[in-house]
Amino acid sequence: MAKLKLSKNSLQQQQQQLKLYKKLLPSLDLKRRQLAVEAKKARATHQQTVETLEQLDIQASDDLLMLADDSLDYTTLVRMKGYHVGEDNVVGTRLPVLQRVDLEIAEYSRMASPAWIDVLVNRLKKAVELRVQACVEADRLEILNHAVRRITQRVNLFEKILIPTAEKNIHRIRIYLNDGERASVVTSKLAKAKQQAAGNAFSFEEDQR
Repeated sequence: MAKLKLSKNSLQQQQQQLKLYKKLLPSLDLKRRQLAVEAKKARATHQQTVETLEQLDIQASDDLLMLADDSLDYTTLVRMKGYHVGEDNVVGTRLPVLQRVDLEIAEYSRMASPAWIDVLVNRLKKAVELRVQACVEADRLEILNHAVRRITQRVNLFEKILIPTAEKNIHRIRIYLNDGERASVVTSKLAKAKQQAAGNAFSFEEDQR
């Protein structure tokens, strides 16, 4: 860390820095609060998706008991071909948002297949979509949490280090400059007094002659 210069130029620099820090802090704190709100919303949304997926699995187990029959293989009925993720910009933070999931449904005969096969297909489609959605939402939440931590660190840097340090430096420089001014005044008065004393002594010697 550079040594603090106790000068008027240094005082001016510290005052300008302090002014800048105090100007930036409110916008940083606002961004922190906005990101915190978004993180809270993202956490609630992700939790809701996970709970919906769990409920769907439970409901499928209760409603489609025939799935327990190992002789039946319906794992290839619904296959995910891919998914598309867009991007949101929330207070300068880029966040993923699920746009769509591309699914491929295996061909099956509705005449030869059990009556509940359509229900199963719909449940499988919904489950795949929810799993992808939960993954994207988890990524979104992780990015937001990271952004909140970073902006919080910056706010703390301004509040607890930069601003107090600048204020302390300004106080220290002012004390030094004030002491220097007082010392100069005292020195000037002493010099003037000596000059007057010397002048008085010279006058006395002239009078004695």
